Amino acid sequence: MQENKGLYHFLAVLTVAIWGATFVSTKILINNGLSPNEIFFYRFLIAYAGIWIISHKRLFADNWKDELLLACAGVFGGSLYFLTENTALGITQASNVSFLLCGTPILTTVLSKIFFRNEKISRLVYVGSAVALVGVAMVVFDGAKTLSISPKGDLLTLAAALSWGFYSVIIRKMEKRYDTPLITRKVFFYGLVTILPTFIFNPPEPLLLLNSRATVWLNLIFLSIMASLVCFMTWNVVLKHIGVVKSSNYLYLNPVITCVASAIVLGEKITPVAVTGALCIMAGVWLAGRK
Repeated sequence: MQENKGLYHFLAVLTVAIWGATFVSTKILINNGLSPNEIFFYRFLIAYAGIWIISHKRLFADNWKDELLLACAGVFGGSLYFLTENTALGITQASNVSFLLCGTPILTTVLSKIFFRNEKISRLVYVGSAVALVGVAMVVFDGAKTLSISPKGDLLTLAAALSWGFYSVIIRKMEKRYDTPLITRKVFFYGLVTILPTFIFNPPEPLLLLNSRATVWLNLIFLSIMASLVCFMTWNVVLKHIGVVKSSNYLYLNPVITCVASAIVLGEKITPVAVTGALCIMAGVWLAGRK
C-alpha cells in the first residue's frame, strides 16, 4: 500500500513539473500571435479528441446532478480558470500572478475542510505550506524586486486560484463515482463549450494557426497532449488517492519548474536567491506531505 502512495506522490511531482513548463509554451504561442482563449480552445479541442479514443462508450453521468457537477468542473478547472489567469497576465505583473496563484493550496485546504469533514489536516501541512509560500515569494519576486498592486489583475488571479480549488473539490467527489477517463473527457467538453462565448468579443483566426511555424505546432501539441490529456488524468488520479490537500501542496513547485524551464528555453538567469527559494519550496512540500 505504501508503494502505491509513493507512486501517486511521484505522479503529482511529474504532473506539476509538466504544468510548470506550460507557462513558457503559452508565452511562445502568445508571442506568435495566438490569443489566450484561442490557445485554451485549441489545447482542449485536441485533448478532447484524444480522450475519445480512451473513453467514448458512456455519454452521460448517472443523473443530472452529477452531470451538472461535471459541467462545473469543466468551468472551474477549464474555461474560467484559464480565462481569469490569462486575462490577469495582461493586466498585472507576471510575478503577481505567479505568487497569488500559489495561494491555491491554501484556498483548497479551506474548501476541503468545508466540504470534506473527514479530511484530516495535520499541523505539518500548515507549517509546510508556510515554508513553501516563503520560498515562492523568493523565487517570484527575485526577478521583479517589487510588488506592483493592480486590484483588477490581482482579483482575477485570486479568482483563478479559487476556481482551481473548487475544481479539486469537485473532482475528489466525482472520483468516487466515475472512472478517471470519463471525468477528464467531461472536463474537456464543458471547458470547450463554456469558452465559446468569448469568441464573440475576440474571434479566432484559424488561418494564423494553419500558417504557423513548426515551433507553434510543437508547443500546442505539448500543451494539448502532455499538459492536458495526460496531466489532467494523472492529477485526477492523484486527487483520488492522496487527497485534495496533499495533492494541492505540490502546486507550490510550479514557480521552480517555470524558473528552470525559462532558463533553459528562454535563457533567463537563475540567481542564488531563486535557488534558496526553490529549496524552501521543496522543504515545505516535503513537510506538508508527511503524516
